[in-house]
Amino acid sequence: MTVKSDIEIAREATMQPISDVAAKIDLPASALLNYGPYKAKISSEFVDSLQKRPDGKLILVTAISPTPAGEGKTTTTVGLSDGLNRIGKKAMCCLREPSLGPCFGVKGGAAGGGYAQVVPMEDINLHFTGDFHAITSANNLLAAMIDNHIYWGNALGIDSRRVAWRRVVDMNDRALRQITNSLGGVANGFPRQDGFDITVASEVMAILCLAKDLADLERRLGNIVVGFTREKKAVLARELKADGAMTVLLKDALMPNMVQTLENNPAFIHGGPFANIAHGCNSVLATKSALKMCDYVVTEAGFGADLGAEKFFDIKCRMAGLKPQAVVLVATIRALKMHGGVAKDELKNENVEAVKKGVENLKRHLENLRKFGVPPVVAINKFVNDTDAEVEAVKDAAESVGTKAFLANHWAEGGAGVVDLAQHVVELADSGQASFKPIYPDDMPLWEKIETIATEIYRADSIAGSPAVRNQVKDLQDAGYGHLPICVAKTQYSFSTDPTARGAPTGHEIPVREVILAAGAEFIVAVCGDIMRMPGLPRVPSAEKICINEKGEIDGLF
Repeated sequence: MTVKSDIEIAREATMQPISDVAAKIDLPASALLNYGPYKAKISSEFVDSLQKRPDGKLILVTAISPTPAGEGKTTTTVGLSDGLNRIGKKAMCCLREPSLGPCFGVKGGAAGGGYAQVVPMEDINLHFTGDFHAITSANNLLAAMIDNHIYWGNALGIDSRRVAWRRVVDMNDRALRQITNSLGGVANGFPRQDGFDITVASEVMAILCLAKDLADLERRLGNIVVGFTREKKAVLARELKADGAMTVLLKDALMPNMVQTLENNPAFIHGGPFANIAHGCNSVLATKSALKMCDYVVTEAGFGADLGAEKFFDIKCRMAGLKPQAVVLVATIRALKMHGGVAKDELKNENVEAVKKGVENLKRHLENLRKFGVPPVVAINKFVNDTDAEVEAVKDAAESVGTKAFLANHWAEGGAGVVDLAQHVVELADSGQASFKPIYPDDMPLWEKIETIATEIYRADSIAGSPAVRNQVKDLQDAGYGHLPICVAKTQYSFSTDPTARGAPTGHEIPVREVILAAGAEFIVAVCGDIMRMPGLPRVPSAEKICINEKGEIDGLF
């Protein structure tokens, strides 16, 4: 039997007009701002009108530590949403928007896979509704206004050596990590060292995803620290009078985007911060709006549970007052074998012993998730080469720590392949077991918060930081930012900062390289290990295979 590719399945989809999809959750056509027939934004007025409605139940989808073998969080999130609708529940999923950087770099498209996809796939993976372009423009407007202010006399006394705001572009480009700007003479300003981050790492992205409304968006944008004076006094975007114009650029981007699954169920796709260098969750507005319109909402958090889920709980849920009722931990037999020491080209061969070794990673994540008071379940994302013995090894491991595991075949069967998991998720969400709590309190000192994440979640023995880093943390604490949560930037491939340390390493130390104040987003970024906020392209980027074929269709994107 010929197996259809993801792109072939997506092209064969019969999409419904987005107004018909919206009607399934009682979303009136008058609330839609259509971007063609199959995608729309939800008007701010309608979002505001939802606030008095009761909330549905929130389910998080996360995963084991990622490997090149693949895990499938987005696919599982979409499949579970379809599965919940298939068993008669009013449900939808909330996802992040894909970044162009990974699409043209190593990952390719990020709209699910097989028969668990969101469509229109090409639109979602490329320019979509322009949100990322708006975020890039707002970020770079602020950067331009900083240098312009310095050029025209620098009334605020910004120390050009202490400008803290970098430019962004939504592309992997290592050549832009460190640059020197304003070269070419007096007319071009004062030369200084600068650099670019990828758009998904911008604080503007985090602010858009955490803002509760337009007024909150403008307030947060105004609070961005753009740099410091020679006396080390913080200078805010509000003092440059940049917050109003930035808000104007982001006004439409703040409205959630609606599309549909292959089974014509509604899906919000809004915002897209990475989880290894940012907080890794879709927008608060999309999630909270979905909870007002559905009985069950399925959302994902990026990369492994040690990064995405921790930030979902400790940053997004804390700030938005969300209380998740269940969490789905996605694993594949292939990935578990890699955690057990099997090379990528040997993954098709049965290896129960490698699975038994690799499940230590899964068990570690399950133990961590329980620390937040949310009951977990394991979804084994099925691949054709999985054997019954390997699947049983995963189920046994999950049961050994008090959790059930279900084989999920949503890639091949859509919602029908995940019915058992969907029924169990409903049981968990309705059981009242959840008693959500963050891993640390607001009033814990900043250094102790970093230490708590490192020891409780990463299972490190300790954290380390140079005297300069410790002084940075102390200065932030003394300046009144000690109540903010921590957003750790580190490799996604391991509990440690060593990307090659698979499985469940212990005995390691987490080196804190620097801390960055994100005063508008209202968290502190702790940069650990060698992680970069601007990725580079691989030796053979996906862009080399992306083209338009003789039919005028896009090939190679997915």
